[in-house]
Amino acid sequence: MADITMEQIKRLRERTGLGIMDCKQALIEAGGDEEKAIEILRKKGLATAAKKATRATKEGFIGSYIHSNGKIGVLVEINTETDFVARNAEFREFAKNIAMHIAASSPLYVSPESIPEEVLEKEKEIYREQLKDSGKPEHVIEKIIEGKLKKFYQEVCLLEQPYVKNPDITVKQYLTEQIAKFGENIVIRRFVRLAVGEEP
Repeated sequence: MADITMEQIKRLRERTGLGIMDCKQALIEAGGDEEKAIEILRKKGLATAAKKATRATKEGFIGSYIHSNGKIGVLVEINTETDFVARNAEFREFAKNIAMHIAASSPLYVSPESIPEEVLEKEKEIYREQLKDSGKPEHVIEKIIEGKLKKFYQEVCLLEQPYVKNPDITVKQYLTEQIAKFGENIVIRRFVRLAVGEEP
């Protein structure tokens, strides 16, 4: 078993924001390999985050972002379980990052579930129209439509978009990391994005 130093634990804590015991355990499991330990913590955190996703979120914070030219502004409501987390500086930084992402990526909805049924139907109708003369069998057409819808979600849904500060992950994955870090359910409830001259 690798000897784990306090220095290693401290470094891992700074990188992950997790507790001493969790960091120590992960380093032991990873044989002292810091990157591997982060991977272990991530997997555990994601599993824990999934369990927390059903808990009520009555507290929260409204993050805001105004672009430097003063022509784009965003307000986003992010809810959590306790006022303790809502007042945390890192949580507020997360809210600001989400607001900044919204300013840059212009999502229309929070998630696929929040897209109105008529908007979805209209989108499917457009795809069907595009494919009607393709000569492809119905089940193949349905599969293609499914793929196109997935791409549509990535364009218009906040949670499905690649996160602007780290395009290797989606906003949903970034959110899940925060749930794991703070140990509470966190929900991006709603947002409004205003741009000068844009139609409401």
